[in-house]
Amino acid sequence: MGSLNGILAVLAAIVGVFSIYKYMASADNKIWIVIGVIAIIAFLALGAMFMSGRMNKTDDIHITE
Repeated sequence: MGSLNGILAVLAAIVGVFSIYKYMASADNKIWIVIGVIAIIAFLALGAMFMSGRMNKTDDIHITE
């Protein structure tokens, strides 16, 4: 599931950048900015889930380290 989150995060980032680019090139079509914001939020969430799965969960983390 971890790799899938990474792939989906990259796709969400691409969709977000593309839709914001389309919004800047369009005649003030608001749907592009809405799609861009939703895609960027999805990118952040999926990227966080991908990165949290990369932590070594077998090691204990102590406050003194």
